[in-house]
Amino acid sequence: MTTESTTEADSLYNDLEQKSVKELLLSIHEEDKKILPAVYQTIPQIEKLVEQTYQRMKKGGRLFYMGAGTSGRLGILDASEIPPTFGVGHDLVIGLIAGGDRAIRKAVEMAEDDEKQGWKDLEKYQVNKLDTIVGIAASGRTPYVIGAVKKARAEGLLTGCIVNNNGSALAQSVDIAIEAIVGPEFLTGSTRMKSGTSQKLILNMITTSLMIKLGRVKGNKMVNMQLTNQKLINRGTRMIMAELGYDEVKAKRLLLLHGSVNDVLLAENDEK
Repeated sequence: MTTESTTEADSLYNDLEQKSVKELLLSIHEEDKKILPAVYQTIPQIEKLVEQTYQRMKKGGRLFYMGAGTSGRLGILDASEIPPTFGVGHDLVIGLIAGGDRAIRKAVEMAEDDEKQGWKDLEKYQVNKLDTIVGIAASGRTPYVIGAVKKARAEGLLTGCIVNNNGSALAQSVDIAIEAIVGPEFLTGSTRMKSGTSQKLILNMITTSLMIKLGRVKGNKMVNMQLTNQKLINRGTRMIMAELGYDEVKAKRLLLLHGSVNDVLLAENDEK
């Protein structure tokens, strides 16, 4: 008989369909308050993962996120936001989901139960010992993820995981396990809620810290962001005005000429 995991434990709230909208919202909010303390407890493990990943990325390594369902989508979300935010290539942080890209929008039946497919998906990227593989699974039991990290670890890659149960099979299969124990979900077993939120917070911490350490931020500004819309052009213009004391017209002209705030600062400093 298997022991019931925290993520599958009964909600602390009953008769949800009989509650008012306000009661539902307040109860969900009460549960959400438990997320931050749980994430705080994992900071030593996050630090270890970031430090070791950073050392590899400095030498050309990449970061891969692997998951199924909500966890897979969160990994893809985080990975997809790194190029526009920090001006790096799409091949630096890569998110993979069981079932492939079509699973981003619609669940692919049984995809997460294939223990060999995860490593097959990684092999397409010719992974090597400088790469880091982070498995994301609220339950910590997803075969697609476990199979991938086990093989990756055996091949000498750095492996980590983000899970929401203690002592899971996934946590036991990696070098560095991040276990955010947020407790039973408001809606029993719905790990898109507290578990998913904790995963998003941790992913934010991992990639933002890495990009800062890799020199993609100046002060507290996204000086390497891609200028993909007018809002970002205006933001970049203000950064240059503040940094170099130029008027808006000159700052914007230089930004559009060089393509990023950082390139403007480098060019202007070279001239001085």
